[in-house]
Amino acid sequence: MTFIQTFRRNWLSNVRGDLLSGLVVALALIPEAIGFSIIAGVDPRVGLYASVIIAMVIAVTGGRPAMISAATAATAVLMGTLVREHGLQYLLAATVLAGVIQIVAGMARVGYIMRFVSRSVMTGFVNALAILIFMAQLPELIGVSWQSYVMIAGGLAVIYLFPRITRLVPSPLVCILVLTAVALLFNVDTRIVADLGELPDALPTLLVPNVPFTLETLWIILPYSIAVAAVGLLESLLTASIVDQMTDTGSDKNRESIGQGIANFVSGLFGGMAGCAMIGQSVINVKSGGRTRLSTFAAGALLLFLLMVLGDWVGLIPMPALVAIMIMVSIGTFRWSSLLDLAKHPRRSSIVMLATVVTVVGTHNLALGVGVGVLLSGIFFAWKVAQIFRVTSSLSEDGTCRTYRIEGQLFFASADDFLAALDFAESLERVRIDVGAAHIWDLTGVNAVDTAVLKFRRTGAEVEVIGLNEASATIMDKLAVHDQPGAMERVLGH
Repeated sequence: MTFIQTFRRNWLSNVRGDLLSGLVVALALIPEAIGFSIIAGVDPRVGLYASVIIAMVIAVTGGRPAMISAATAATAVLMGTLVREHGLQYLLAATVLAGVIQIVAGMARVGYIMRFVSRSVMTGFVNALAILIFMAQLPELIGVSWQSYVMIAGGLAVIYLFPRITRLVPSPLVCILVLTAVALLFNVDTRIVADLGELPDALPTLLVPNVPFTLETLWIILPYSIAVAAVGLLESLLTASIVDQMTDTGSDKNRESIGQGIANFVSGLFGGMAGCAMIGQSVINVKSGGRTRLSTFAAGALLLFLLMVLGDWVGLIPMPALVAIMIMVSIGTFRWSSLLDLAKHPRRSSIVMLATVVTVVGTHNLALGVGVGVLLSGIFFAWKVAQIFRVTSSLSEDGTCRTYRIEGQLFFASADDFLAALDFAESLERVRIDVGAAHIWDLTGVNAVDTAVLKFRRTGAEVEVIGLNEASATIMDKLAVHDQPGAMERVLGH
């Protein structure tokens, strides 16, 4: 495929849908970026500039078309302490360094870690995000005027009913236009975007963070940069997988990691905070018709246009319109079928999903929740594999040789069962350990074989390990010590 064909497919194959979806996303980004700036303890301009720059840069450098990246709560919450103790310039320096770390991680092909995230963890991650998105709307749902509730209900009605009339214009955009018109015409008592904070009226400028270039500065910002880079990459890679499923297309996770790093690097140089992929905005983009890189670029570019040119009008948008959109996102993001699956799926899978949800919602830490889910998945998998491990034996007719046949996976979770199945007190001339139906996976498995061989030799028996497959033979040749001098003392301790 030529460069021109690739460019057309990635940028010009869905122009109308991408521009309209980009406009919806741009409008929805404004209150969120302001809110995330408040979380980080910085001026709203920092979050808004970050959203503009990250979206425009990631559209070119990222590996997942139609995914929206901008300032997020996941990264903002990590920066609050740094801002309070050292100020904005250190946040910008940490953002630049986080970008460098993400670029290095992408070059190291960190995207392949996604293969270790099970479907149960993914479902739990998505459900937890849906709950967090809804919880983030609670300040606009509690203690507000009755008109606000009516506006939100009307906005949801527009969002869900307007597509029955036409899909030429995204219903979330219609929701914003209709509710803004109603609020202005009838002077509705409700909060507006301008109530959240002052919108910027100047373009972001290129600058180098004003911090001392010393090792002391590095040690101050490094822990924050590592945390932001890790959380940002995790959320971006998981969101990319979700958008892959929604659009039935693939994406380059390693390129996405590098692209995310470049976007954060540039953001820090233009006075913006670090960010990552946003599942809520990505869902809005896809459901509004966005499909190519143009939709992501348009979101950033139109956000900049709205702030610079139409800032006064944007400030008049009623918050119920944006709340209605985010409630729609929350409802659409949650995997409702997973509730029914709790009764049908294996209990271990359900536990993993629920543990991920509870941890993320309880801590508001996406990385911790996914980490718990992956850890539980690994433990349950190891336990399940260990259960199908079996050792049988047969004695030769003359009673001098016993053959132990090993079936299954010999690794850390089954090593003790392997040794417990062997009778080291039996008086034999020869012992054969047949691993033809087994696979030795790790150092613990190798050590178990070493221990068995040496214990039998200590009783005077001649021991032979037979049936090793190629992979098992390779790890045994590399790590086994039972034929080395002094092995008895090192392995058995005497």
